[in-house]
Amino acid sequence: MTDISILGTGNMAKALATRALAAGRSLQILARDEAKAAALAAELGAGVTSATLTEAPAGRLVIAALPFDAIVEYATTQGAALSGKVLVDLSNPVDFSTFDALTVPADSSVAQLIAAASAAPVVKAFNTTFAGPLTAGEGYGAPLDVFVAADDAEAAALVSAFIADAGLRPLPVGGLHHARELEGMQLLVMAMQVNEALPAFQWGTSLKVLG
Repeated sequence: MTDISILGTGNMAKALATRALAAGRSLQILARDEAKAAALAAELGAGVTSATLTEAPAGRLVIAALPFDAIVEYATTQGAALSGKVLVDLSNPVDFSTFDALTVPADSSVAQLIAAASAAPVVKAFNTTFAGPLTAGEGYGAPLDVFVAADDAEAAALVSAFIADAGLRPLPVGGLHHARELEGMQLLVMAMQVNEALPAFQWGTSLKVLG
């Protein structure tokens, strides 16, 4: 039985896969391009399997490392295949041409849009982490903080347990409506990465709550 299915083959997908294997989870990689999914699975080793996005995910925990519009499409088209599973959204609906605004309605979040289309409960997590620190499992010598927003307590607990087992610190922030604040927070962090006044920020920063 597979524990986790990761959608995507990019840097975040690979980073999440690294943490999943470090946590001792069995893993499946899904992508539109079957060859890319198979290649990442082979690179990861450890019995990782692969499939296409049109196939039902094998893991109970489904982590979508895809652009936000692709996640909405996936949640809509998969329908019953997501029933009984938990869908994790880590996307950020940022206007990448300006890094100055979110591209969702002011009273919503992409996580809520995904939840409206999904047969599975949605958890917002990992959207404030970049691939480099996530692969390492730490930033500047400290375990990464991972904010978790969800309406479903069981789904939140499942995701938080994975985060902790991966050597990170889960920080529950309440209901899924707080995904809006998490997405806005990461908008500012992303904007700092392209700010010429902050040359040391090269997509390797991480957020840490002290106290």
